[in-house]
Amino acid sequence: MALNVNRNVVDPFYRYKMPRLAAKVEGKGNGVKTVIPNMVDIARSLDRPPTYVTKFFGCELGAQTQFDFKNDRYIVNGVHEASKLQDMLDIFIKKFVLCPQCDNPETRFKILEKKGIITSRCAACGHCFQIDMRHRLTTYIIKNPPGQELNAHGTSLTKRQDKKSERRKKGAENGNDKDEDDAFSGTAYEGTMNNSTARDDDWGDDDDDDWGEDVSEEAVKKRMKDLTSGVANLAMNDDLEKTETERINLFHDFVKKLVDEGKDEVAKKDKEIFADAERLDVVNKATIVLCELLFDDNMVAQIKKFKRVLVRFCHENTKAQKYFMGGFEKTVELRRDKLLAKVPVILKVLYDEDIIDEESILDWAKKVSKKYVSKELSEQIHKKADPFIKWLKEAEEETSDEEEDGVELEFDDRAKISSLQEKKEDSEKEKTPENNKTSNGNGADNAKDEDSENDVDIDDI
Repeated sequence: MALNVNRNVVDPFYRYKMPRLAAKVEGKGNGVKTVIPNMVDIARSLDRPPTYVTKFFGCELGAQTQFDFKNDRYIVNGVHEASKLQDMLDIFIKKFVLCPQCDNPETRFKILEKKGIITSRCAACGHCFQIDMRHRLTTYIIKNPPGQELNAHGTSLTKRQDKKSERRKKGAENGNDKDEDDAFSGTAYEGTMNNSTARDDDWGDDDDDDWGEDVSEEAVKKRMKDLTSGVANLAMNDDLEKTETERINLFHDFVKKLVDEGKDEVAKKDKEIFADAERLDVVNKATIVLCELLFDDNMVAQIKKFKRVLVRFCHENTKAQKYFMGGFEKTVELRRDKLLAKVPVILKVLYDEDIIDEESILDWAKKVSKKYVSKELSEQIHKKADPFIKWLKEAEEETSDEEEDGVELEFDDRAKISSLQEKKEDSEKEKTPENNKTSNGNGADNAKDEDSENDVDIDDI
């Protein structure tokens, strides 16, 4: 029986279907395991490699996973019911398949290995978003990106069995009936293997990692590069577990390092700065740090210089703009002698450069706050900003008046009827000799006659 990929949708004609997950328990004792025979079909329906789903089950259950690519067998150690795995599959679909904008499963991964993040784009609505990097599966996805051959996702059970058979064959040829692997075939060792919650499936097969045999300079560099990437991913995950204050301090250190290298370079590295703030989940409050590190006595010119960086954080983000205004007050406090008199000019530049919206500035002006600076200094800053706030309100009122005037210029049907009636009356007057006579007479009498005629016609109507 086919299920909807998004099981929250109850429409029977929903176009995105997947087979119901099947689970088969094999073995006994310490060697018991659950095989998912239709994992390939499920993964094909979700447009994800079957190893991703199997690994996800392993992460959620704290169990080892094994792949047999030749026989399409995907295994999770231990006994697990099909209904339980089906519910976990729904969690995987929500986290790694569905688009948060339109809830369609037509998403494609894009791995940014250097930044250690995974982005996804929806082919249905075009929405781009970042995958939540706090889940352990993301580390495996980065190491094994989509499009890679399945055999590169880890050592297959079939491959390991073939190697074991080859070693036994060589041992028989050499007159040694026992294979070296048989020395570890005791019950205690098998129990350790099955009950372990190690994340690497092949930790017991050291001889399968043939890259360690190459000791050339090029191979060493390649391995160091891989290790560096892995350490970066682990550091990123650890950072997200820290408190917000600690994450803001990490962002502060990152930006300060760039500033020390040269402020000209900071203006060009807006993407890297924003990506680090996203990685640490401090995009909104990061604007306070930017105010502290990027601005000095020449703040007016520096706003224009770092416009790209500031717009990347503040564009259509009212929270970031609110924190920016707090950072602005803090900057004025640090350089009071130079910047206090320039407050209206600074606000005008922020407004003209589309960094801070009009609504955010007016909201800030409504209330004097002592959250970032003393109440006395905040009152002084607001007082200095009064001329610009007054100008901003007047400009807003003029705009609203123009819009109202435009509404009054609209005509209704009655206006059209009255204008047609007046034209008809004028044509009748031109035909009568009395009107000709009146037109040659006094202008005032003519106006009176027209008024009286108009009054009569209106009554008639």
